[in-house]
Formats: sequence, structure tokens, C-alpha cells
Amino acid sequence: MTGDRGAGEAERSAPAAGDRGSPAGEHGHLTEAAGGQPPERGASVDRRASVDRRASAERGAPVDERGDIAAARRVVVKVGSSSLATSDGRIDEGRIAALAGVLAGRVREGSQVVLVSSGAIAAGLVPLRLARRPRDLATQQAAASVGQGLLVAVYTAAFARHGIPAGQILLTADDLMRRAHYRNAQRTLSRLLELGVLPVVNENDTVATDEIRFGDNDRLAALTAHVVRAGALILLSDVDGLYDFDPRHPGARRISRVENPADLDGVTLGPPGRPAGPGQAAAPEPAAAPGQGAAPAGGTVPGRGTAPTRAAGPARVGTGGMVTKVDAALIATEAGIPTVVARADQAAMALAGEPVGTYFAPHDRRPATRQLWLAHAASARGTLMLDAGAVRAVVVSRASLLPAGITGVAGSFDAGDPVDLSDPDGKVVARGLVNYDAAEIPALMGRSTRWLAARKGPGYEREVVHRDDLVILGTVRRHAGT
Repeated sequence: MTGDRGAGEAERSAPAAGDRGSPAGEHGHLTEAAGGQPPERGASVDRRASVDRRASAERGAPVDERGDIAAARRVVVKVGSSSLATSDGRIDEGRIAALAGVLAGRVREGSQVVLVSSGAIAAGLVPLRLARRPRDLATQQAAASVGQGLLVAVYTAAFARHGIPAGQILLTADDLMRRAHYRNAQRTLSRLLELGVLPVVNENDTVATDEIRFGDNDRLAALTAHVVRAGALILLSDVDGLYDFDPRHPGARRISRVENPADLDGVTLGPPGRPAGPGQAAAPEPAAAPGQGAAPAGGTVPGRGTAPTRAAGPARVGTGGMVTKVDAALIATEAGIPTVVARADQAAMALAGEPVGTYFAPHDRRPATRQLWLAHAASARGTLMLDAGAVRAVVVSRASLLPAGITGVAGSFDAGDPVDLSDPDGKVVARGLVNYDAAEIPALMGRSTRWLAARKGPGYEREVVHRDDLVILGTVRRHAGT
């Protein structure tokens, strides 16, 4: 059971005006308006998209209508290394020029565009005489150091031909895990857009470590879309959308629309070692190929299981696959952002709302920035183990976590760090910002806040994790940082 200031249960009293439960409270939600898109503009975009969807449904519009994509005034577009590189691993300036032309056209129509682009490591392969993407972190960072300047120079020249200045933004996962860094990124991106600059975002591979890296730019793109309060997210790939099975398999069909995660039940994301199709013998492991058959080792998607490792080809340059794109699409749509996964040469059609690729419909309600940050950007620094009563109070009653319900603590963390909350079986059920250092918690476990306040002082009459600083995680959710 969780402790309580009065009765040994989790605290559920309504927050008073001005406290942490109030939007105007000292520790309220991160303010989207602080450095982000002006609230009135972001709200109008959301309202317009919502009205468009309702109107489409009322007039019996085609199932795959995508008016919200075409109407979005702020769009994030992500392109991967495999869509920018030639067969020998070199960056193809012609492909970058073509993409820049498409995005410039959208800017001329009055939209603001943010580009999330991989390719720094790929651009550094040839200058360093590397035959393929290196496996060790140090060589990856060296390649990124050489390649990032080359890549941004190509983008700068390509957009300059259309009269659009480009600005480089390099982020690590740590920049979106720490709230102060998150707000700084939000302010910088917003100001660049206000100045008419097209930001080119990439992971800062030169300094990111295995512990604080995104690993692919799909999740970075989804989180960037939330940071800038985008109206749409376009994930460009080397395959034309999500298929119900590996697209190299005979009979595989493209899924044109995903309304919710339940629509993904039964979808198989890639070999190697894929199961046979109906009535067919098990297929042998094929040679590496782009798209849905490509996924990082051990990657998962809610309800999907473990994704296979992509075999390294002669000039392998990418790290992501359809697993990471579906994962990113679910993050974005949870934030109310419609998403399209399409082939890179379909970029113009995808941005125009034409029925190409796979469209992921957004949730109607956009969660608070803090909630999305905790669920998808924050990396837990430790774990608090809860008893069954505390799990019910936190998950079902959405109450704060008090010391009485904690049975164990793992990890090294400071007050204010994100921590996972696990049930008695070890399954993570929630994540939140802890109010105590790891070293303090053992002395608090199993005690009510009233008892602690009486013996240790009024400063201990508080929650271990306040409900405003807590997000419930799905039963099968890919955790940030894994």
C-alpha cells in the first residue's frame, strides 16, 4: 500500500489552485508556448485538423483522406541515410537537391518545415576510406565528425538555391531527457522558424554515447515534432509504407491507414528468419534489403515482439527500419500528430496528403508535454519497486506515490531524476520524477507521510513521486533509452 497523510492510502485529494496540480502551479506542465509555437497558432492548427477530420467523416469522405497533412502549417520531415546514399555508400547530392526542392515548395505555400536528416556517418565513410558503417562507437563518432560538416554544407547549398537559409541543430537523447535542455531546444527551433530558417536536425553522433543516444532518427523525429508542436510528421524511407508482411514476400499488402495500435495486430515486421506465409514452407534468411526487413537488433513495437537484426551489406549506412518507424509513428500520433511513412521519392505526394505510403491517424487529445517527455524521451535512472496496493493506486486511481507503498529501490539517482515504477513481478508500469535521492528512500519505505513528518520534520510530509510528474506506461511499451 502507498502511505497517506491521513489514512495509509495514496493521496487523491484535488490540488488547490496554484499548487503542483494547477496549470499555473510552480511545478506545472512544461509550457509549450515557452519557446514553442505560439499557442494560438498551434491551437488553431489542431482545431482545423480536428474539424477537417469530423467534416470528412460526416460527408462520407474516402477512408484514406489526409486533409490534416495537407493543411498542417508546421511539418517535420525525416529522411534516413539509406534514402540519401548511393549503392557504394556515398551521399547522393542529387537526392538531397530533389528533397530540398520539395520542402522549399511546401515553405513557399506558407508552411514551416523542420528536416530531421541522418547521413553524417554515411558522409564520413568515403573521406575516411571506410568500406561500410563502423560498428564501434569511437569510429562512428569519428565518421560523424568528418561527415556532419560535409552533409550540412550540401543541405545549405541545396536550400540556398531556393532562397531558404538552413540552420544546423545537433541533439543527443540527453537534450530531450533533461527539462532545461528540452526547453532550450524548443526555444531555438521556434526562433529559427520565426526567422525563416529551415532547421536541419540530426543526432549529435560525435558526443552521444551508447547510454544517451537515440540510435536512430525516427524517434528523434517524433520527439522533435512534439517539441515544435508540428501539425504533421512525414517519415521518408526506402520502402513505400508499412506492409502486413515483409514486402519481399509474395502476397504482402501495403497497409494504407492505421487508426490505432490495434490495427497492427497480426502485422509481421520483417525477416530474417520470418515465418512462412499461409500454406508455404518457412523462408530462408534472405540477403539484406531495405525497408521493412531492416530493423535494429532487439527492436520492438507494441504488440510486435522482437525484430530481427539486419545483416550488414557492402555499404550499409542506416540503423533504422520499419520497426523504428512504426514506433515513432505511434509516439507522434499519441501526441496528436498525424504521421505518414512513405518512400523518399514520394515526399511531394505525402506532403500534399495524397494516399501514398501508410497514414497513422492521430489521437484526438494531445497530452501534456511533460507526459510525452516522461514516456518517450526520459531515460530512467533507477527503479522503485511497489507493492500491489501502490500499483493499483498509481495505475488505476492515478494517485501520487507515497513512501508506504515502496518495497525496494535500485539504481543511483538524485531528486528530480526520472525513475521507473515496477509492480511486484518486476514489470514497469509507470515512470515519474522522484523527489528524493536514492540513498534516502530505504529509510522511508513502508512509512506513512504522517509518521515521517512527526519524526523527521514537515519536509518529509510529501510524495515520493507526485501524480503531476508521473506517466502510466502501456502493458507493452518500448521504454525510452532501450
